[in-house]
Amino acid sequence: HVQLVESGGGSVQAGGSLRLSCAVSRFSYSTAYMAWFRQTPGKEREGVAGVYTKGGRSDKSYADSVKGRFTISFDNDKSAMYLQMNNLEPEDTGMYYCTFRFGGGFPAPPLDQRMYNYWGQGTQVTVS
Repeated sequence: HVQLVESGGGSVQAGGSLRLSCAVSRFSYSTAYMAWFRQTPGKEREGVAGVYTKGGRSDKSYADSVKGRFTISFDNDKSAMYLQMNNLEPEDTGMYYCTFRFGGGFPAPPLDQRMYNYWGQGTQVTVS
């Protein structure tokens, strides 16, 4: 059973930066997808960025709204995923969730929440 723990959220002014982390417990598989989703009240959960964790290869995908501002990464040695968020905008405000699924086969890391099996509890990001 995979457990995910997010950290790094907080409050920041527009134009600022934050780095989110997601620790993955019991990660013994090199082939997996991980992603960050975010959600604000009244809206559906939105895929922000995804990464493929197979060995040293890491394919990545991003929502159009964050391209050029956010960078996703995965550290296999630390079993952790990160999201570096720069030039933050008020529209980036939301609860950010880390998610995980085993296996591969997609042309790019999916940003559809239905593709993921395991979810963290979330970390709040507020941009004012």
